[in-house]
Amino acid sequence: MNFPIPSLIAVSAANPWTYLIFGLVGFAFGFTLEMSGFGDSRKLAAQFYFTELTVLKVMFTAIVTAMVLLFGAVGLGILDFSQVWVNTTYIWSGVLGGLIMGVGFIIGGFCPTTSLASASTGKIDGMLFMLGGFVGAFLFGETEQYFTNWYNNAGYYGRLTLDQVFGIPVGVVVVLVILMALFMFWGAEQLERIFGKKDLSKEPKLRIVGAGALFVAAVAVMLIGSPSLEDKYNKVKFTRTETIPQLNADPIINTYIYSPDQMLEKRLVHITPAEAFKAKYNQIMNPIYLDVRSEAEYNLYHVEDAVNVPLDRIDEIVPLLISEPPANSVFIVMGNDETVATKAWKLLVGSGVTNSYILEGGVNNWIAFFGTEDKALQPNPNAGDDELGYIFPAALGSNYESCSPNPIEYEELEFEAKIVLQIKRDKSGGGCG
Repeated sequence: MNFPIPSLIAVSAANPWTYLIFGLVGFAFGFTLEMSGFGDSRKLAAQFYFTELTVLKVMFTAIVTAMVLLFGAVGLGILDFSQVWVNTTYIWSGVLGGLIMGVGFIIGGFCPTTSLASASTGKIDGMLFMLGGFVGAFLFGETEQYFTNWYNNAGYYGRLTLDQVFGIPVGVVVVLVILMALFMFWGAEQLERIFGKKDLSKEPKLRIVGAGALFVAAVAVMLIGSPSLEDKYNKVKFTRTETIPQLNADPIINTYIYSPDQMLEKRLVHITPAEAFKAKYNQIMNPIYLDVRSEAEYNLYHVEDAVNVPLDRIDEIVPLLISEPPANSVFIVMGNDETVATKAWKLLVGSGVTNSYILEGGVNNWIAFFGTEDKALQPNPNAGDDELGYIFPAALGSNYESCSPNPIEYEELEFEAKIVLQIKRDKSGGGCG
């Protein structure tokens, strides 16, 4: 079966103006760095002597401005935060990396990005620092195998944000961070006055207006709040294309926009056991089977490789589903029938988990399709709605024959393909300003 996969290259080619935007953003970024003195290692190093704290003020201004705009857009429903890449948290490797980078910043006078700004203006120290960074990255890649277990597991918390850590609304976090930043700006000026003998009376008064505007914007973000799961669910749109062949003419291609409820009504997200099974052997996708039944039912019988995540706990793994699996992952949700699976699907879709599908008919339909020769399984005539429709002689989990069908035996399976991979926001690099 062939599955249409939109290409990032095709998307960019269809919108070539995006390259112009990338170039303009990069130009503005580099211009701002150089204008702020970030290309001069002496000015960068001066912050460690408390005589010149421009780096601190520019960096935190960028951070808090981006934060207010980001969560303001999220609160207004313009931006889906689940589609924004958030670096996964590794506490101990992060601490070690921060110490190494901090010492390098003090000794060399640059961080990675500022060394690029310096090198672009022809400064030799910036060029050498940048070269050292490339060599260090190469050596890390060559030696990472010796400490990969510690690097990838020590202090791992996945996609973690401050509102989750402290259990408070995002808007409150925004206000608190803004207050912390404003205090740091004030403290930085006092240090410059004491150690750098700087005359603060000559500083532009506009900075006070800017600080006030930033605080007001943060309070507005807090008051707007974050959209509810239901609001996010109702804003999701699915694009589907339909190709109609024409005799002696080009085919007609129709594009449709559906809401999640329309996708359910038209059963465009319900995939047959045959398609769910064949997905495992399709090299262009990474199927992840989510069994949302109770642990007892899962232990009684489950599809091979399925992960048990009961419905009342599925929200706990949403951050992992968004940030961890490869971009070509497909999430196939299954219950005994479709009742619980549909609830789980709605939660995943509302939370921004793309490429989510429902196993048509659930585990009961899987057994009916693949378990016809499994004499150990007998139909249960007394089974109710959303209950297993079979009687099992023992709780064997995935050890029944129908749990893992023979791919050779079912090599010629025919089915109507419904899985259409959506482009997912993948990992992006980051750095200091």
